[in-house]
Amino acid sequence: MLKLLAQNAAEVHVCGHRGHSIGAPENTIAAFAATREHGGDSAEIDCVLTEDGEIVLMHDQTLDRTTNGTGLVSAKTLADIRALDAGGWFDERFAGERIPTLAEAIEFAKTYDFGLVVEVKEARQMDRFVRRLGAVLAEIDGADHLVMISFDHAFLRDLKEALPSVRTEGITHARHADFVGVAKAARLDSISIEHQMFAPQDGAALHKAGVAVRFHLQRPAYYDRYKALGIDLLAPVSAHIADGVIDTISGDDVAFLAQLKAAGVAK
Repeated sequence: MLKLLAQNAAEVHVCGHRGHSIGAPENTIAAFAATREHGGDSAEIDCVLTEDGEIVLMHDQTLDRTTNGTGLVSAKTLADIRALDAGGWFDERFAGERIPTLAEAIEFAKTYDFGLVVEVKEARQMDRFVRRLGAVLAEIDGADHLVMISFDHAFLRDLKEALPSVRTEGITHARHADFVGVAKAARLDSISIEHQMFAPQDGAALHKAGVAVRFHLQRPAYYDRYKALGIDLLAPVSAHIADGVIDTISGDDVAFLAQLKAAGVAK
């Protein structure tokens, strides 16, 4: 079984942001398959509730950007959602790709020993979301295959209280003065830190406290622009991997991440 956290893992994991979203429609089974094909072993995904209370994979509250539908996900039933095309907007090769339920994503994870880093995008019906999450995990015994994440650390603290077996990860977009304190306050198992907000001493401190680190990167073009100006932002990354101060690297381009991992392992 895939182990996503520091205290369980023997190597750095490669996590596709919304799947291999540079090469496949985000938050779809196709994006998970592409993640595996390019050397990844997990995917960060997003989820919200339908009108009839099912958890489905969707980053936005609305359908307009990534499907041929329109309007709020929360105003559609699961049957409505299943009728939509979630792939054609990205490329005609993916026309007919459907929006998965969280249960379907977990079934994929169980079949392929794949990890899911599940961001809660539901913003209004949090109690209903937690109840349905608990039911899904009980129905398909899926807790070991996922980590639930959010920007809302207070929600994650309450989620841990309601579902103690669920592992949680707090997302950050800043370098906090005390990452360990942040993790302890919300009873987090992991923290996500943006590349340029990461310092190796913070990773070491989190590991000492038993907290994992997901290290999130931009697409390759972002780093290429800086490198053309003489700044190699990626130079420290292989050292972070080699030194064991991060547990997962994530981003939109899984092949790029897999190359970074290989460079770190080779050091």
